[in-house]
Amino acid sequence: MRKLLNTLYITNEKAYLTLDGENIVCKIEDEDNFRIPFDNVESIVCFSFLGCSPAFMGKCVEKCIPLSFISPFGKYLASVSGGTHGNVFMRVSQIDVFREKELELAKKQIAAKITNSISVIRRSKHDIEALREDADIQSAIEYLKSEIESIKVADSIETILGIEGNCAKKYFSVFGKLITNNRFYFNNRTKRPPLDPVNAILSFVYTLYVSEYASALETVGIDSYIGFYHRLRSGRKSLACDLVEETRCIAERFSLTLVNLGILSPDDFDYQPSGAVFLNIDGRKKVITKWQEKKRSDFNHPYLQQKIQFGLLPYVQANLLAKYIRGEIPEYPCYIVK
Repeated sequence: MRKLLNTLYITNEKAYLTLDGENIVCKIEDEDNFRIPFDNVESIVCFSFLGCSPAFMGKCVEKCIPLSFISPFGKYLASVSGGTHGNVFMRVSQIDVFREKELELAKKQIAAKITNSISVIRRSKHDIEALREDADIQSAIEYLKSEIESIKVADSIETILGIEGNCAKKYFSVFGKLITNNRFYFNNRTKRPPLDPVNAILSFVYTLYVSEYASALETVGIDSYIGFYHRLRSGRKSLACDLVEETRCIAERFSLTLVNLGILSPDDFDYQPSGAVFLNIDGRKKVITKWQEKKRSDFNHPYLQQKIQFGLLPYVQANLLAKYIRGEIPEYPCYIVK
């Protein structure tokens, strides 16, 4: 098991990363902003326009440090990580297992996602007195519970996709009621681009989580581009997207906390003439700081039955998936909120 990922986040849009011996050097407008040893970092997420030098990328590959490029607006662009770790036999087994078990895995994954979505609503229902007798909230819970049963008898990936889409629509139809800060609103989920601050937060945190799951999968020798639910698409880490589904609830609860506790304000966003809304530099810094704090907090993993840090969850799930692919455990245990 790896230690908690020490991730370096470059949030300044004008930052440029370069190499000086064994040190990472961050320059802003040709001036050194900071330098740290490579040995202190396990992955890098860069939100700048300028990126980094070829020598710097080469050093990241040499040291097996995943380097992800994300636009300042939070859109995933690309990653540099060198070759996939592990061996060819693991990747062959991965493809064979996914071909044979894709429907079974997808059923479990989306059933877990819907179950965890119910937990998000119930948690807010417990915390917010006004929601305890809310008819829309209760209707959403009952609908999601019934669709878990529909997932169990689904006979194709396409059927599951349809059920998932309907559940997401129902879930996000009441998501706005979980927001208690009257400076924010949420009407429906918008992605490309997000059209309000809450959607901007959700998209940004989802992007961070996909990057972390991709790193975890590569660490245990699994190809993060070959998934069982999200179809193959050039440049998309489909398996990382698959595994994030079961833990979206963490990103959603985290986003609600940022809003309801007033950690973010409307001033932390850029509002585009087109209607798109993105986190600005200060907003991204606030989210990343709190996200790192969240990753250091402990919780009891339901399958391991022991406390781990939230930052280790992607590595635990990646290891469990690897064990399933190798035939060491009979099924992959999805993460379910307890």
